[in-house]
Amino acid sequence: MDCEGCVRKVTHAVKDLEGVESFDVNQKQQRVIVTGYVDSKEVLEEVRNTGKATDIWPFVPYNLVTFPYVKEAYDIKAPTGFVRNVPDAMGDPKSPEMKLMRLFDDDNPNACSIV
Repeated sequence: MDCEGCVRKVTHAVKDLEGVESFDVNQKQQRVIVTGYVDSKEVLEEVRNTGKATDIWPFVPYNLVTFPYVKEAYDIKAPTGFVRNVPDAMGDPKSPEMKLMRLFDDDNPNACSIV
């Protein structure tokens, strides 16, 4: 999206979709955030019909990732505060590392505490 005309085309394509509660078109990040009960493939198809290249946003907020520095998670092209969404960055809840992290977690009612 290089100009206001592109933003307007994408806005008109997204706002008419059934199930869209809200959306935000960010020209600087070249991103559209759609909230609601709508299929992501349907949104991609509608935006593609405007002549724009589309893809699912590959980044997640840094604070939602357990291991942000695993291989392929850190991306220099990612906006500030975001890392690439890779399965290894999320962590397996059954892994020993996650069990140890959970052992001293404040949200764990059975957690150990050292005084």
